Amino acid sequence: MTISGNGPIGIFDSGVGGLTVASAVKQVLPDETIIYFGDTAHLPYGDKSPEAILHYSKKITDFLLEHNCRVILAACNTVSATVWKELERYIGERAVAVNVIDPIVNRVVRSMSSSSLGVIGTKNTINSGAYPEKIKKVLPGLRVSSLATPLLVPMIEEGFIYDDISNAIIRAYLSDTRLEGIDTLILGCTHYPIIKNQIRKFYDFRVDVIDSAMTVAEELRELLEPGGRCDGRGGRGDRFFVSDYTEYFRKIAGMFFENEISLEKQDLWK
Repeated sequence: MTISGNGPIGIFDSGVGGLTVASAVKQVLPDETIIYFGDTAHLPYGDKSPEAILHYSKKITDFLLEHNCRVILAACNTVSATVWKELERYIGERAVAVNVIDPIVNRVVRSMSSSSLGVIGTKNTINSGAYPEKIKKVLPGLRVSSLATPLLVPMIEEGFIYDDISNAIIRAYLSDTRLEGIDTLILGCTHYPIIKNQIRKFYDFRVDVIDSAMTVAEELRELLEPGGRCDGRGGRGDRFFVSDYTEYFRKIAGMFFENEISLEKQDLWK
């Protein structure tokens, strides 16, 4: 399948995590225009009901489609794990739907050389069993261990990174016996690449830590027709929306994008 036509790439997440994917998309596809929506008013999605997650996702999808997006990229593992089938049906023929789990599974299946794989993510993502189910369909002999790490998203959203607090929380989770002996770790949340180096350091850089950002961006590039561009503006039309403005969101955005970005507050639930 290839993506043709004009229109931006629409990307959404519950907060700042999806910016890791948006940044990777800009690196891989610099001529594409991005419309990003961070649902900061409802984060984190990881402890919400599937009904609430689907409701939020549909509203955001409608908003992105109103901006003529030809791709809807759910840069959220919780959405991708819990309500993806319903959301994909909802998007239908109006745009190409892309999630962040399938590209990672495809990568693991293509290149996996380990014997023991770990997955960390939100409660909803881990409870869904999406990663082990999809991976073990192709690699039934692989040991896959999953661990919910619910404090990591609020920790990151509150700005606790590269400090003693974040190191203590990361150490407490990764010391869990369920992750003992793994040689590969999937970061099953798009927030987690922000603390990827801390995670790699915990393992003394001996564990292969996989995040979805660049993998998703590269798969998206393969879907685009050669030489295709959204709207001819070379990415100069990028827009970033949030459902609730936070200074920290602006600060994190500055970590991933060279140019200062302007945040636009948009309440879709009035």
